[in-house]
Amino acid sequence: MSSTKPVSSEDILGQKYDRCLADFVVKAGVGFSAGVVASVILFRTLVTNSRRTWPIALSTGFGAGAAYADCDRTFRPTRIPGTRIIPAETTTTPAPEVAKI
Repeated sequence: MSSTKPVSSEDILGQKYDRCLADFVVKAGVGFSAGVVASVILFRTLVTNSRRTWPIALSTGFGAGAAYADCDRTFRPTRIPGTRIIPAETTTTPAPEVAKI
């Protein structure tokens, strides 16, 4: 006999939220870093030595959007393209006959 304890639904939901939050922080951070690198290397003006901020905002938004899409798939797996839900087969037993008086 197995001695594993059942996991409550609150724990499962909490784990999903924790995973989504960690995924958001990582992906938005990578996007922010890529935006800073792009801003420093590619979009620097030589005259004023100022940097553009739109690559930082754009790449951070891309990272946040990717994290949002992953969280959406985590909480609603039916929205994954190419999947469909097949209903479980139910075995129906005939209702007992009731004698009429």
